[in-house]
Amino acid sequence: MPFVKDHNHKKLKLILLSVIFVGLGVTLAVFISHRRMLGKEKNIVSDIRNNANISIGKAHQTATRNGIKEWNLDAASVNYMVKKNQAIFQNLSITFYLKNKTQVYLTANKGILKIDSNDMEILGNVVIKNSTYRLKTENLFYRHNQRIIFSNVPVKVSGAAFNLVANSMSLNLNTNKTMFEGNVQGTLREIIRL
Repeated sequence: MPFVKDHNHKKLKLILLSVIFVGLGVTLAVFISHRRMLGKEKNIVSDIRNNANISIGKAHQTATRNGIKEWNLDAASVNYMVKKNQAIFQNLSITFYLKNKTQVYLTANKGILKIDSNDMEILGNVVIKNSTYRLKTENLFYRHNQRIIFSNVPVKVSGAAFNLVANSMSLNLNTNKTMFEGNVQGTLREIIRL
């Protein structure tokens, strides 16, 4: 029977050595994998910083030039996209201040503000109004340096004495003049007082 004991003892040693080698192999694989991840950790953190977003509810922003307020913007929420250098506003309203002390009001579903230039793209159910007219469109742009609002999609304008549609428009906030282009059609009404 010494042969059986010796044979079982050899089997047991072989099994234990196998378990030890497998355990060392797994430990070594985990160690190498972890070291690789540590090397990539700096890149991961850098990617997170470059793509970071900041979300804020109820936002308010004011643009001034030479100490003169040019516009105020209020929104239900805003997401700042750091890498793209822009802010995306939801359910916004903007008040533009003109030189003649009048104001132009704008509302829309969404607005994208380029932070470096203060230029904007306004999207979805866009309405511009002042004391004499109301303009509706789906998309328009604001160029801050020129203080021009323009749309390259159809617009509808209505006032007390007119209705107008056009394929595009531009409004110069410095001169308070509006230009309509492309298939311009309208109705003028004369107000008669007795």
